[in-house]
Amino acid sequence: DKYDLNYIALDGNVGCMVNGAGLAMATMDIISLYGQKPANFLDVGGSAKAEQIIAAFDIISSDPSVKVILVNIFGGIMLCDLIASGIVEAVKTLGDKFNLPLVVRLEGSNEDEGKRILRESGLKIHPVNNLDEAGRVATELVAKA
Repeated sequence: DKYDLNYIALDGNVGCMVNGAGLAMATMDIISLYGQKPANFLDVGGSAKAEQIIAAFDIISSDPSVKVILVNIFGGIMLCDLIASGIVEAVKTLGDKFNLPLVVRLEGSNEDEGKRILRESGLKIHPVNNLDEAGRVATELVAKA
């Protein structure tokens, strides 16, 4: 499609948005390790502009079994602060039709600034420091949903 998203639906309750197939596999593994099941495989590829993130969240949140979305992005060429701004913009743009909690792991260039943007957004966004914490927090949020 025009947003260059690679999406595969699965039968779990934790939505996944990642960049790269290897990261997607690791993300799905950590979700399973914590006793949940991934709801999808969604790879945003080499860029994560706000329009792409909006499209990704729209696709993932259209699955009624999704209780939380885990975003796992490694920012090498992609800067984590720009990704964080795109996530915040996407959630604000989707407004009332998007009310899922987000667990966001950003690692790489400008990650501290990215986490600050997420923390200070006032939205239901939970920045985490590593993949293990991402799995744990996502599982806790599923239990509260």
